[in-house]
Amino acid sequence: MHHVWGLLTNPNREWQQIRGENETVSHFYGSHVLVMAAIPVICAFIGTTVVGWHFGTTEDGLAKTVSVSPATAVLLAIIFYALILGAVWLMGNVIHWLARRYSERPDLSHCVVFAGYMATPMFLSGVVALYPLIWLCLLAGTAGLCYTVYLVYAGLPSFLGIDQHEGMRASSAALAIGVLVLEALLAITVLLWGYGASLV
Repeated sequence: MHHVWGLLTNPNREWQQIRGENETVSHFYGSHVLVMAAIPVICAFIGTTVVGWHFGTTEDGLAKTVSVSPATAVLLAIIFYALILGAVWLMGNVIHWLARRYSERPDLSHCVVFAGYMATPMFLSGVVALYPLIWLCLLAGTAGLCYTVYLVYAGLPSFLGIDQHEGMRASSAALAIGVLVLEALLAITVLLWGYGASLV
């Protein structure tokens, strides 16, 4: 968790420190991913059960909200959590696959660690799900995605030990696949929470 602030304030220095560590995947998941991935899950649980999703107003001027029952929300939150953890592992494998053509190819565990740290802004942006307004969630998600893009472009070249030109190509490829994974995760999430809302 001590790298979170550094990634937000001085990512270049923080990436160098992360690269010099030999953190195992199990320790990394236990100390970072499991905690950070819980932020959007817990916030979405609270937002959808206590506050409800806001969809503007009805014809008579009343707020139009959709809530999910706590029992359903628990099941959906567990699935959502598992999907996030799986997405981090998948992106680590993608980075490991992209790095196969470079001489300083990091092992799979280092790639999973990199993927987990680069997703930190996306995890933090999940706080806005506490008060689930569509436009606010989109704004926060976009901001988190933009900073994640910056972290990838700033960190991947030094992580793979390649120059900026090669790093730009590798980062672009990783981000292209990452966006596809994110879109799939978002689509599944919307379907799950929408299904949960229909059961109320």
